[in-house]
Amino acid sequence: MSEVKFGVVMPWAGPDLSAVEEVEALGYDSVWTSEHIFFYGPTMDAFTVLAAYAARTRRLLLGTAVTLLPLRPAAVVAKEATSLDILSGGRLILGVGVGGEYPKEFEACGVPVQERGARTNEAIRLLRRLWREDVVSHQGRFWRLNGVSLQPKPVQAGGPPIWVAGRSEAAMRRAGRLGDGYVPYLFSPERFRDGWAKVQEYARAAGRDPAAITPALYQFISLADSYEEAKAAAVADLSRRYNQPFENLVDRYVVMGTARDCVRRLEQYVEAGVRHFLLVFIGPSGTREQARACARDVLPALR
Repeated sequence: MSEVKFGVVMPWAGPDLSAVEEVEALGYDSVWTSEHIFFYGPTMDAFTVLAAYAARTRRLLLGTAVTLLPLRPAAVVAKEATSLDILSGGRLILGVGVGGEYPKEFEACGVPVQERGARTNEAIRLLRRLWREDVVSHQGRFWRLNGVSLQPKPVQAGGPPIWVAGRSEAAMRRAGRLGDGYVPYLFSPERFRDGWAKVQEYARAAGRDPAAITPALYQFISLADSYEEAKAAAVADLSRRYNQPFENLVDRYVVMGTARDCVRRLEQYVEAGVRHFLLVFIGPSGTREQARACARDVLPALR
């Protein structure tokens, strides 16, 4: 069995960026930041935040969880990701998704929400060409390039790995055909196992090696002194975060309870195939306290 890795999805925290240094010191493998243009709560621009994290860390992988790829021109994303990969010494993972749960941001960016999947597929292919080829001409449905050269190139040969997020069949197909990683969210272990199997089937059908794709999971986790306390915190956080009730959903989708409870649940995800967890701490204490407790009491049992 390959090594299981653990990352932390950092919440928006204004100008205080010191927590990322502690995440690295605690032994986590990666740090991630989410973004939206507009959403139910505050978010920052992911590339800007990760550039600040890059200056404060030396080892952590830096990931977007996720960049809403259809909202930006592919050439702009190629430049932003390249710049961040260079500044970080080749530590970027570009997590991408199609979004759609907040249509107002699509309206604000002048992008029809029904085009988000097709735009994402074209953008992924174009990103790779801009990162790998010296001169690129492209006549696509959404973008046209005429003999352009992206300079400088990323530190990582061929560009940063692209991890495809999403819960739908289309996301599984996209990850299998085009992705270097697969990152669903709000999945039970059973649903992850089924989704990962489909991703591998799509990869094989496209003539790709499924072993080249990292099976990851964007996973909410709530650590507390009891299961009941952890659940109450998870329900409150996710109901606010997604603007809908989560009382009947958290038992299925959230890792929560005491450290022993969390170890047992995470083991089920590992058995289902997860090899890189993007942990989103939503317990009764703050992210830093939760990250410390998880590193001390949970991760050693899984490594």
